Amino acid sequence: MEFKHISVLLEETIEGLDIKPDGIYVDGTLGGGGHSYHICEKLNERGRLIGIDQDEDAIRAASNRLEPFKEMVTIVRSNYEKMKTVLEELQIDKVDGILLDLGVSSFQLDDQSRGFTYMEENAMLDMRMDQRQSMTAKDIVNQYSEGDLYRMIRDYGEDRFAKNIAKHIVQRRQERPFETTGELVEVIRQSIPMKIQVTGGHPAKRTFQAIRIELNRELSVLEDTLDEMIELLNPGGRICVITFHSLEDRIVKTIFRRNEDPCTCPREFPVCICGKKSKGKVISRKPILPTEEEMEHNKRAKSAKLRIFERR
Repeated sequence: MEFKHISVLLEETIEGLDIKPDGIYVDGTLGGGGHSYHICEKLNERGRLIGIDQDEDAIRAASNRLEPFKEMVTIVRSNYEKMKTVLEELQIDKVDGILLDLGVSSFQLDDQSRGFTYMEENAMLDMRMDQRQSMTAKDIVNQYSEGDLYRMIRDYGEDRFAKNIAKHIVQRRQERPFETTGELVEVIRQSIPMKIQVTGGHPAKRTFQAIRIELNRELSVLEDTLDEMIELLNPGGRICVITFHSLEDRIVKTIFRRNEDPCTCPREFPVCICGKKSKGKVISRKPILPTEEEMEHNKRAKSAKLRIFERR
């Protein structure tokens, strides 16, 4: 299957990175190389792009897409949480820009064998971003305790019927283990009142999101590495992060604001005595959203939000 993915907030991201022609840039979620292609177009012969992705299909697609810029591009199969190590191995100390486009690519959603979508009945429960990983969505659904399933669906899916969904999953797997996405969707449907299903979108959307986040450690990786990525930036360097749900956006917003104003002194103190210095400034007070035109052409852009931070 051909790797297809439409880059979201493309123009806004390229503008937000404020690209220097001879700069070094890191795309921590390379995907099919859509954003990276346009970054490379703005670089001269001294510029450099490092592309990181844990998905083998993405690596293959991006390598082909970025072939015209092969002299300036280095592609590494890894998770962006290892960005500092990747750069150290390439003998790079600081960079001029970092991009993260979080969430699932269109290719991953559309490829039935990856098990990310609730729209296919016969797909295996997989959902691994990195297929070298042994644990799959099937392991979570069949092995997590009812309490852990409830916590996961409540916290990562923000589903008000989390308790009932967890209970029904455990009851059903006592008869036979879950194998396919369709089997899980059927149980989720049984757990949510019909009147809610009619008006609230696909009933499995939130549970599938929760399982994917849990399996791939999406929120913990983001939360644990954003501070480090800001440290990797040269003065004036920028980090652009595109999120697709409120949990991710909240983390980015909080960490960017903390790096802009890390002072922990009580508000009534006339001067700062904690000694914590600002690392830079938030460029986008409010998240940058897709235009109506973009959302019309790419429905998956609807929930996208872009936030930008500049190192001082």
